[in-house]
Amino acid sequence: MSRANANRYAPDYVSPPGETLSEVLDMVGMSQAELADRTGRAKKTINEIVKGKAPITPKIALAFENVLGISASFWNNRESQFREYFARNKEEESLKRCLTWLDLFPVRQMVKLGWIGGFKDKIQQIRELLKFFQISSPDQWERYAETYTDQVVFRKSETFKNNIPATIAWLRQGEIQARTILCPPYESGKFRKTLVAMRSLTREPPERFHPQMIDLAAAAGLALVFVPELPGTKISAATRWLSPTKPMIQLSLLYKKNDQFWFSFFHEAAHILLHGKRDFFIKNGDDQAGEKEVEANSYAANFLIPPAQFRALIKYGRPSKDTVLQFASAWGIAPGIIVGRLQRERIIPWSHYNDLKVGLKWASVPGGTESRLQQARCPTRLR
Repeated sequence: MSRANANRYAPDYVSPPGETLSEVLDMVGMSQAELADRTGRAKKTINEIVKGKAPITPKIALAFENVLGISASFWNNRESQFREYFARNKEEESLKRCLTWLDLFPVRQMVKLGWIGGFKDKIQQIRELLKFFQISSPDQWERYAETYTDQVVFRKSETFKNNIPATIAWLRQGEIQARTILCPPYESGKFRKTLVAMRSLTREPPERFHPQMIDLAAAAGLALVFVPELPGTKISAATRWLSPTKPMIQLSLLYKKNDQFWFSFFHEAAHILLHGKRDFFIKNGDDQAGEKEVEANSYAANFLIPPAQFRALIKYGRPSKDTVLQFASAWGIAPGIIVGRLQRERIIPWSHYNDLKVGLKWASVPGGTESRLQQARCPTRLR
């Protein structure tokens, strides 16, 4: 269990405070009728308290303090503990009818990633999911999910329609991580300058560029988070505004190659720079040909490789691998990104020059909820 409150004490049984009151009356040799007279309460009220049918109110607790010599805080605490225990039992009965709700989520993977604690008891596991999503019961799930599914991208994508719970869990983890990143108010001018520095990081190994990207983005007022994809989500990136002054970009490793990774990042950066604060963009494997997606694609492609430079590269047709390497060195960009651009524009086949791409994978961080990137071999045929 990774969450601090997972070890919170929850007693199996809490006796009604009326039982304690009955024991105290026996100890001091006082009858219920006498207590009623001394506290100015009806005999029926005292009897119902003893039987657990009526609560000990703060006012009655003060009266008990004066008559019985036991502090009002003691009686208030006993009453509070019993009412909480009673409410928890009632909640547990309700949750038992919602066990199938767990089946909507990749719980095992979320536990493995450290997003939630793992419990053998299904009721406890449901409670852990409720805390993760910050909802009080599974009854609120559909309404909570609507805050995401109302977005246009969900209505367009069959992928999201089939994997909404896992997709929302992935997005929720991104929010949790992003809210822990302290940022000054976002400045577009500073972010544009930051992107120039980000471009130079494309030649660095992931162990170096990953933390630098987060720090550079935060200095410009943007929360950048890296969240491992969940089974079936098929999401490479998401962009939204957590507040009017704090945007966030969330990245996964859907394609596990550096060309796709960097293109996804600059694509999302374009949404921040070019599009409204109310928009919520999610990028997946589908062809999303909306106007804003086309604009973001164009921005990312041209920022990574400016049009004039790209035209010079392909002026004489298909460039050789050596030409790609020389071009990458001259313009300070990872050669894999150039290969990806050449492939997407069908200047070279998808099977060519893939050895120039860098594979990426997740490196787990023990005891943490955040994962780091590291380099991986690309099992691709070399040409």
